[in-house]
Amino acid sequence: MKHGSPCSRRRAEQRLPPHSCALFEKGPHGDQIASGLLPDQGGRMATARSPCNPQSTVDLGAQYITRTPHYAKKHQSFYDELLAHGILKPLTSPIEGMVMKEGDCNFVAPQGLSSIVKHYLEESGAEVSFRHRVTQINLRNDKWEVSKETGSPERFDIVVLTMPVPQILQLQGDIANLISECQRQQLESVCYSSRYALGLFYEAGTKIDVPWAGQYITSNPCTRFISIDNKKRNIESSEVGPSLVVHTTVPFAVTYLEHSTEDVRELIYQQLESILPGLPQPVVTKCQKWRYSQVISAPANSHGQLTLHREPFLVCGGDGFTQSNFDGCVSSALCVLEALKNQI
Repeated sequence: MKHGSPCSRRRAEQRLPPHSCALFEKGPHGDQIASGLLPDQGGRMATARSPCNPQSTVDLGAQYITRTPHYAKKHQSFYDELLAHGILKPLTSPIEGMVMKEGDCNFVAPQGLSSIVKHYLEESGAEVSFRHRVTQINLRNDKWEVSKETGSPERFDIVVLTMPVPQILQLQGDIANLISECQRQQLESVCYSSRYALGLFYEAGTKIDVPWAGQYITSNPCTRFISIDNKKRNIESSEVGPSLVVHTTVPFAVTYLEHSTEDVRELIYQQLESILPGLPQPVVTKCQKWRYSQVISAPANSHGQLTLHREPFLVCGGDGFTQSNFDGCVSSALCVLEALKNQI
């Protein structure tokens, strides 16, 4: 999740100096374009749309948001806002195998979890550029010059990096030399799990006859979670076909991480058919590799962000410095904002 938007809103509330904000988004991925699927923002909160009917959507990354009693108080204003706008609604559909802790509350996003990201981006007024993969960051006349795979370099007073931490370490230019040995060790300590997700879109009127909206699988080496996504989000309609998503186990993803997407798609689908025999044929499928799925270990004592350079300011944030859920993203965003306040 990108953090420019919550930061921008809080900046206004706390009367920080105004700044224009540009956000570069690496996606959509090449296989999204090749398959004809319509791109959507959101990173690991991505929502894919069927090319046959853009109203047919499926969440390929995060599936629902769990609010713990601790964060119900700490991040109350964020939850209240998203609930007031109808962006989040309580999860009421049955999820088999879900482990619930006392006081936890689960939410879904009727328009897909990417609608959370869209909401914050719209509030921020940020200029969002898709398919801009940052490759280099250099110091030029007390500003950061950011180079991308395509297009001309651009200069900024402040840079906030929220991509997966290993991709920060892959950046070229002056930034590679400006990272201290201690900082490099902190960044290299971040560890992620990997998964694949398979999204399937069906024609209107298709019936998927199961008593649940989601199910955790414990007895299959490939499949960990299945969701009838429109049923889970309580948006079933006779005019829009159902959508289904499968998440693989981590060991499966590690084994097949460098295999072709087509081969992996076929393997996942074969396992799905063994779990749900007689499943109708989808009209479109989308296989998504999450090389950096969820953070297993964040840097010690990072406090939600890591400032790499002070003048000009360059800071790293994101769930890689906290935990891979909505509250982890918000926590890091607030820490990045605090670091910006102290600098500005």
